[in-house]
This record gives sequence, structure tokens and C-alpha cells, in this order.
Amino acid sequence: MKESHPVKAAVDKVVDAVTGDGPEIPGAPSSRPPAVEEPTEPREPLPPKPDQRGPEPYSPTGQPLDVPPSDLAQGGAYLTTAQGLRLRDTDHSLKAGPRGPVLLQDHHLREKIMHFDHERIPERVVHARGAAAHGVFKSYGTATTVTKAALFAKGAETPVFVRFSTVLGSRGSADTVRDTRGFATKFYTSEGVWDLVGNNIPVFFIQDAIKFPDIIHAAKPHPDREIPQAQSAHDTFWDFVSLHTEATHHTLWNMSDRGIPRSFRTMEGFGIHTFRLVDAEGATTLVKFHWKPKAGVHSLTWEEAQLINGMDPDFHRRDLADAIEAGAYPQWELGIQTFPDTPEQTFQGIDLLDPTKIVPEELAPVQPIGLLTLNANPSNFFAETEQVAFHPGHLVPGIDVTDDPLLAGRLFSYLDTQLTRLGGPNFAQIPINRTHAPVNDMLRDGMHQTAVHQGVAPYRPNSLDGGCPFVAGAQNGAYVEVPVEVAAAPKVREAPASFADHFTQPRLFWLSLSPVEREHVIAAYTFELGKVYEQAIRERNLRVLAEIDPHLCEQVAQGLGLPAPEPSQPLPNPQPSPALSQVGDTWPVTGRIVGIIADGDGDLRAVSALRQEVLDADMVPLVIAPTGGTLAADGAEPVTVQRTFATARSVEFDALLLAGSPAPGMDAYGARDAKAGTATITETVVDPRVLLMLSEAYRHAKPVGGWGDISGVLELAGVPTQAPGVLVASDAQAALRETIRLLTEHRVWNRFPSAPMS
Repeated sequence: MKESHPVKAAVDKVVDAVTGDGPEIPGAPSSRPPAVEEPTEPREPLPPKPDQRGPEPYSPTGQPLDVPPSDLAQGGAYLTTAQGLRLRDTDHSLKAGPRGPVLLQDHHLREKIMHFDHERIPERVVHARGAAAHGVFKSYGTATTVTKAALFAKGAETPVFVRFSTVLGSRGSADTVRDTRGFATKFYTSEGVWDLVGNNIPVFFIQDAIKFPDIIHAAKPHPDREIPQAQSAHDTFWDFVSLHTEATHHTLWNMSDRGIPRSFRTMEGFGIHTFRLVDAEGATTLVKFHWKPKAGVHSLTWEEAQLINGMDPDFHRRDLADAIEAGAYPQWELGIQTFPDTPEQTFQGIDLLDPTKIVPEELAPVQPIGLLTLNANPSNFFAETEQVAFHPGHLVPGIDVTDDPLLAGRLFSYLDTQLTRLGGPNFAQIPINRTHAPVNDMLRDGMHQTAVHQGVAPYRPNSLDGGCPFVAGAQNGAYVEVPVEVAAAPKVREAPASFADHFTQPRLFWLSLSPVEREHVIAAYTFELGKVYEQAIRERNLRVLAEIDPHLCEQVAQGLGLPAPEPSQPLPNPQPSPALSQVGDTWPVTGRIVGIIADGDGDLRAVSALRQEVLDADMVPLVIAPTGGTLAADGAEPVTVQRTFATARSVEFDALLLAGSPAPGMDAYGARDAKAGTATITETVVDPRVLLMLSEAYRHAKPVGGWGDISGVLELAGVPTQAPGVLVASDAQAALRETIRLLTEHRVWNRFPSAPMS
């Protein structure tokens, strides 16, 4: 077992699943399989599934509770009101006779409907659509030279809750839209809660938080029609970013493959801002935080993303939950770039307070300081994922903020928004938000106050409560802001001159991409600007692209049918940063999904053996067959089917392996399944939906192939057998070995040549 995938017991769970001793695949909705008939014998609620757990049992005042988390959930075999009154009937309102009017005195009806009417709280203005998981952060101890924060002590283990999200869409939008993703981590440290609230892109659209309403209003759906949902391909977004060119760097990242991640598990995370760390002696260091996925940084193709949005709009959240349930626990290393804390707060000419700038890793390497493992799914989406409240101002001793003007506004905004979303100032008492450190805050009353306070003197100084609570000194773990000297200066609404360079770093990013990644950027700009109605906005954005690179500008202009403008000034020549490219390295294949296409006439012994070998490689095998149930032939052990030709689509899989030549299923005709096309069952020897899957996977540069006599099937699918990454092996094991090798590079990048640079 690989070190990056240490939980063998969880993987054994998947093996048991394949051998019939557990659920066949991740996604079982309950901890016990249901009976066909409605249960009538009273019983206690079912326990959570093995992959689930709720918030740690802490009181509203941060005291550990000596009870299992399940005791904090609802219990009892009988239905009750919110006050615990057992109910005889919840299907009929109290009426004056069977046909009479409903009576006002029906307290159960009123409570049930009242609560239903208020089940939804206001969704987040941004980052509304999210998914989350519980986990643990284990420190390597390497950060103790720059910070005294207790969670970074060598070997320290800290519970965490991590929420991933899109930015623009509503809660009901799709997962695989082109957008920035949130990567927010709540550390329940012994010194209080620390929230590292970041994104999967290291820079932001704006340099000052006062412009945050502008960029979000521009990117959100048009206010007159409320369209388009969760997309930037519209006039208001491109109007703003072309007039406000400090947004260029973030926009370019969004138009790259980073805007459509393969999964949350293969996303980088960034703290965006420069923070200040303080060591035990009071010395300070400026840092940027990075989350590096152990599985590598990978993305979807644009066509895949579009297909997934229709086929499975929950693709990313399902992938995260299924991986945890299957025991393929997602992992990231937390790393820091460190910089001297000088009065100028710059590093090699880069302003560290400008959130639209990065420091290339070649100039300041990312130093690993700990490992994050997500190992449990939430037990209730609303109570945990929806009600979790992050705030960049949730800090612990040893971590301080800087004067980044975007961060300053976030310190106000995050706290302010919780008042509306979560019903008042006591959102920290919601179980998922509760600190694991003792609380004595003198904050009283307010909506949803659940702590029962004692004493008569919630003020300082006091004598009636014996003077408690007392202030602490630094030696007792008190948080002390770094006494940074503030230079004398006039009050102005200005930005530093160093903030004015809006194009050098976008050009750095462009020059750092591989040829195929540049092709994807060109396609993204062409698609997005092609959706813009006003030609003036298209022309203005081409002027912006001209300041980045002539080839980029020319290719997009050609796609739009417009002339390519010249740059207004000589282009800079920054040194490319290979760390910015997602291509050219190799990564573990843990959690990759391999589709095995088979039917009852194939070699099921080979299919069973292959399935086990996929599991042994820490990947997930899914058998795709004409129908559900099991495949059985030639006296072999039955093979359980996870997907059918009707329900499967290529975008769900990282690779496809073909076992034989599957004949058309009984539903392989257009009126039943449009994916089958117009051919009748008698007109084809291979199920047309299999041909479609193979064709799509080939087009999306995925490993495709199998073993035995499959060349004819590949040819029917339009897949050249001599093309890179197309496998025609002598046996299943050989096909899998080559598939694994190809998957370490994520895709078969050399399958399609890029257009020549002009």
C-alpha cells in the first residue's frame, strides 16, 4: 500500500464490496439495505454509515462532552414533536369531521409547516454551491522555525473540516462549470479555531476589497433575466474585466484548465494573501500558503465539463464523497513560501501585498509543513456543509494578517455575512463551528443563544464574579498582534505604484503553459467571448489579450472574426515558471476510475481478475454491461455490474478497457436511448453506445483499449489502433499495466498535436 494511501482497512472495505460482502460501489444511501415492504416494527434510528461522522461533541462554550457523537443526533423509535411529544398520526390534519375544515388548534400541523417554511436559510452570496468533509491535519514540525502556532508542533494532529465550492453559481447550479473554486479549511486547534479561507487559483480579480461587489455583480447572472447561471460567458463579466485590467491575471487562470478541475481531490489550494507568521521569540516571517494534492493537479476538458453538467451536475461532490466512502482518502500537503518581513514587503520586485500577483515557486520554493487527510463524510449536509462559517479573522497565536487591502475587507465581510445567513451573532455555537478550546467571551443573548451562561457580571472589570474572566498575557497563550510600525502618511484612496503592472504576470502564466494547455486557453477565450453580445466588448478584450501575447490574441481574434490589435507597449519577457503547468510530471493513480466494458459472452474470469487488480492498484473498477445485475457465463463466478450502457458516459471514467465485442443491448435504439443513434438493433454488431463511449474517451485523450480481438470494435468507434494511448493487449493484465502507466500522466497529452505558433 502506498504511503499516500495509508488506510488499508478502508480499501479492504472496497475489496469486500467487490467480493459481495458489502455494498457494490460507493453511494449506498443508508447504513443498512432497505426491505421491500414498509417496516412496521418500531426500532431506534439506524447508525451512520461507516464513512460518516458528525461534528466532535463539544458544548457551545467549547467544553468536550463525554458522549459519542451519535448521542447528539435524534433518537428514539417513535415520531415526536420538536418538544418530544409522541405523535399518533402525521398524515392527516386535525379537522372538524373527515370532510370538515382544518382546525386552528392543530399544533402539530402548525409546527410541521412552520418548520418546513423555514428550512432554507439565505444561501451564500458567493460560494453557495459546496461540498465538504471531515479530516485531520498532521504537522511535520518543519514550520516551528517560523511560527509558534501549536498546530504546527511536530506530530500535532488537528481535526479539520474542509469545504470546497464554486463561486458564481447558486446552490442548485452544476459542479463542473468554468469558475474559481473555494478551498476553505477550518482547523479546530487547541488554541482556538483557525480558518484558512482560500481558492484553487492563487490570485484574485481585484486588489482592493471595495471592488468585490463590482466583480461579483459583473460575474453573476444579468439582473434583468437572471441568466446565465454559474457562467462567466456573458457581457457584464467581460465588460468589467476588460475595463478593469487588474483582473487580467485571474481571468487568464480561469480560462486555463484550472477553471475546470477534474475533481476537488486534484485541486491545488492557495491562501491568496501574504500572511505574517510569528515564532516563539517574536521574530516574524511573511508567507503564502499552498495546498498541494498528493494525486496531482488535473483538469477536465471543456467538452467533458459540458457533458458532465448535463449527465451528473453533482459530479464533484459525488466524487469526493465516493472516494472517502471507498477509503481512497484525499490528501494534500500544506506548504509555505517564506519571505523576509522587510518594511517594503516585496520579494525580488514582486509586491507581496498585491493579491493579483504570485511569487513563482522557482524563486521561493514551497516547503511542506503538514499533511491533510479527509477521512469522513458529513452526516448531515445542512447542519455541517451549509452552516459552516469561515472567517479569515479566525486566527491563533503565531499567525497574523498583513495590510493587503483585499484581506482587510474580507476581515469585515465574512463576519458580517454570517449575521444574515445564520440568524444572528451566535453562529459560533452551531456544532460544526464550535471551537475545541474553552470559551469565556462575555458575549450574551442574541438570536439562537444556546449556551446557558452563569454568573451576574458579563463585563470587565468585575468583582461580583470574582473578577472572572481575566485577560491573559502572551506567556499564557494570549493572541498579541505584531506591533508593526505604521509609516506617517496622508489618508488617500489610492493604490501603490507597484500595483499598476497588470500584464507581466499574465504573460508569465501564458509562457509557462505547455502547448496543449495554451490551446485550451485559446479555446476558452474564443468560446466565452463568442457568447458576448456587444462587439465593442469583444474588441476591448482583444486589446487586453494583445498585452499578453500576440499568438493568443491572433488566434482568439480569428475565432471571433475580428482583426487582432497590436499591443500598446513592448511585451515583457518574464522567466517561465514550470510549476504553473499541469503537464509534464507523473502522479499516483490512487482513486482513478477504470471502466471495464463487458457482456455475458466475454471472458468473465479475466474481468473478475482485472477488477481485483484495479483495486489492488488503489483505483476504482466499474463494470459496464448491457443491463444491470450480474454477468454470468462459462461457469465463472458472477460479475456484478455497476453501470449499464444506458447509464454510463465516458466522462465518468479516467480510462476504458474493453473485454470483447459487446453486442447491442435490448434498449439500443434511439426511441429508448438517444445515445444509440438511429441504427436498429439488427443493423450493428456492437452496441452503438459502447462505440460512443470509446469515441468520446479517445477524443478526450484518455487511455482506451482492452485485450483480445477488439481492433474491429475500436475501428468502428473511429479510434485508430496505432494512435498514442490506444491499447490492444494480449491479455487483461498487460492492458492494465499500460493503462496505469498512462494514467500517471493524467491524459495521453501527445495524442493530438497543437497548432503551430505564429
